Amino acid sequence: MTNPLAAGSLAGKTALVTGSSRGIGADTLGYFAEAGASVVVNFRNKEARAVKIVDGIKANGGHAIAVGADLTEAESVKAMFEAAKEAFGQLDILVMNASGGMEAGLGEDYAMRLNRDSQVNLLTTALPYLKDGARVVFVTSHQAHFIRTTPTMEAYIPVALSKRAGEDALREMIPALAERNIGFVVVSGDMIEGTITATLLERATPGAIEARREGAGKLYNVAEFAAEVAVAAVEPVPADNTRLVGDVSSFKAE
Repeated sequence: MTNPLAAGSLAGKTALVTGSSRGIGADTLGYFAEAGASVVVNFRNKEARAVKIVDGIKANGGHAIAVGADLTEAESVKAMFEAAKEAFGQLDILVMNASGGMEAGLGEDYAMRLNRDSQVNLLTTALPYLKDGARVVFVTSHQAHFIRTTPTMEAYIPVALSKRAGEDALREMIPALAERNIGFVVVSGDMIEGTITATLLERATPGAIEARREGAGKLYNVAEFAAEVAVAAVEPVPADNTRLVGDVSSFKAE
């Protein structure tokens, strides 16, 4: 996948992407680094993967650090931003990519704690570390973004409801962000082939991915969707603060 960002276009800027030791987060962060940004690789428990990404960026002349943080723990989140500031100063880009809720054994309220409560705390905590004029990108799915008007698979309902609740809560912060000229964009995509969520959905509902692929005509892969997330961090903010990626014909607008 060709980098959608011009070489050197992010020189002198700093970006932090949550959940960036693999998948969409890792590819998004890679695009930023290739464009010249200093980057913070955030991981929860995949330290080896995060360090490998950092080593690769440094080998290519870039600047990167890996910082572990559990987004459900406020002190851990605070420490992450402190580490980023110590290394590179204030942030120009924050991509809120990490999410979950389909994991087993973490409690019935885990999806809401991670996808709503932790996201609000993440952005609230980030505010002193964001430069005036910075950009915040929240990554979600069509299945969550349109959950009020379009039913989704039963196995995904708790995640979809919690992701939408998180999106709504973050949108309430837009006026406060605007006071500092901080842009906020929601990037919503259809099912993304190759992600952990898609794998878990397929286990819970065999045939779900193929059925959605047939309905949409095409599903984005990780690198393609990450490119859309990266572009959302630099292009002008849409009037409705929303960037829809992929087919939306199967989803009813509110």
